[in-house]
Amino acid sequence: MEFKDYYQVLGVAKTATAEEIKKSYRKLARKFHPDVSKEPDAEQRMQEVNEAKAVLSDPEKRLAYDQLAEQYRSGQDFQPPPDWDTGFEYSGRGFEEADLGEFSDFFANLFGQGGRPGRGKRGYQMRGEDRHAKITIDLADAFHGASRTITLQVPQMDAQGRVASQEHTLSLRIPKGIKAGQHIRLSGQGSPGIGGGPAGDLYLEIHFASDSRYRVEGRDVHQKVPVTPWEAALGASIETPIPSGVVKLKVPAGSQTGRRLRLKGRGIPGPESGDLYVELEVVLPPADTDKARELYNTMAHELAFDPRQPGGG
Repeated sequence: MEFKDYYQVLGVAKTATAEEIKKSYRKLARKFHPDVSKEPDAEQRMQEVNEAKAVLSDPEKRLAYDQLAEQYRSGQDFQPPPDWDTGFEYSGRGFEEADLGEFSDFFANLFGQGGRPGRGKRGYQMRGEDRHAKITIDLADAFHGASRTITLQVPQMDAQGRVASQEHTLSLRIPKGIKAGQHIRLSGQGSPGIGGGPAGDLYLEIHFASDSRYRVEGRDVHQKVPVTPWEAALGASIETPIPSGVVKLKVPAGSQTGRRLRLKGRGIPGPESGDLYVELEVVLPPADTDKARELYNTMAHELAFDPRQPGGG
């Protein structure tokens, strides 16, 4: 079945107001009305114009049509989606069989019981579209869980047929163990249904806030931990913050910058918890006092160490 672009038929933009649609319809009606037009295809064009007006001048039909148009791809054979239900009374604003005869099969399939005659004045019903959005959380939220309130901009159509954004505030629970890229599904928080149909769902894609301390790969977490030269050289037990709190860490003697320690199961929790990889970073104290410079001079004279020689000797 051929998809009909009603906006193109009326020569208006998809953001056209009800008044703009009415104005364009009147202009085209004067041009193509069979009683006055000399155009060879005037009758067919007038039927197309009437059909387009019947849809775009009704806010509910227009919203349903717009949702279908978003799913259609140029060049495809169009078929109504399987959840497009036309089996209930439509507030007295349906179309009689005689009315449907004046319009195309495309129109009848969408707004007149799939083109099947003899069912009287009916309407249509459609589940609302699912909506998708991104939400940014702290890495610590994935370790402990959290409650959040978010505000989304939701498109709404007003009585004049204009689409405007309205704020919609939602409360949600961030589950413990969630990973970046996973989705939280909020049932019924998507686009409203058409003709009494159920609303769609809202899917929130999880992203972690940027944090220079951590790098996340799946459930594994990587972080750098600064240590002093003597902790690295002699070994030490230190405490360091990690996303889940504070951990005691044993620094092996003779460690160098870049040495990696694995803390099994201390990554993002889950059915198979990730690991925490700690990368040591040796940090030199500044030589900004006489005492500090004296200590560095002592090491320079007493330690036979040249890092540019093989083996450091």
